Amino acid sequence: MSGHQITEETRLDVREISPRERHPLIFQTFDDLKPGSAFVLVNDHDPKPLRYQLAAEREGTFEWDYLESGPETWQVRIAKTKAS
Repeated sequence: MSGHQITEETRLDVREISPRERHPLIFQTFDDLKPGSAFVLVNDHDPKPLRYQLAAEREGTFEWDYLESGPETWQVRIAKTKAS
């Protein structure tokens, strides 16, 4: 995804991506965001562990808003509030 402009409408659906590749892709997508931009993460389970990892590694740089909370699909809007 590097090199692409990330926009408010960007949706990152990781349901078909192997679990070990998900977090690196999500972090790269987040790191590519400009402050004030966001993307929507689509997942097949509650990505709560990702939220904890983001809080630990990018503390104070993001907002996390659930748009859909299961039971089969979760959608979370992840916004970058300032440069990490």
